[in-house]
Amino acid sequence: MFDSPVMIALARQLDSAALTQRVIANNLANVNTPGFKKSYVSFADELKRALDEKAPVLKTSHPRHLGGAADIRNVSPEVVQETGTIMRYGRNNVDIDQEMVNLATNTILYDFSANALSGKLGLLGYVIKGGR
Repeated sequence: MFDSPVMIALARQLDSAALTQRVIANNLANVNTPGFKKSYVSFADELKRALDEKAPVLKTSHPRHLGGAADIRNVSPEVVQETGTIMRYGRNNVDIDQEMVNLATNTILYDFSANALSGKLGLLGYVIKGGR
């Protein structure tokens, strides 16, 4: 019941959004730090691949074996440092305007995921109580 792909995906998305919030806050805190390189969270592509219904799910005996679609339980956000760009003096690459856009986008995504998960759990509670 709690292992449904939707419930797991929503929980993982909330974890990713919380990590993204911390990464953006760190980027903004270091906007004037010479030599600082911004980071971002990589998650959406792995989640999409795990939820792709077209990919065949093959039985594997080792985590590194190719098995088609990824198991959604193993999908987790990853922090990636962007080193190939320079935005400001001192070789810093934090763009405060872009970080504020990322912050707003992440807030919307977090709110959507939390509301969707809350709705699923509320529906489950309604069914458990027998419609009362």
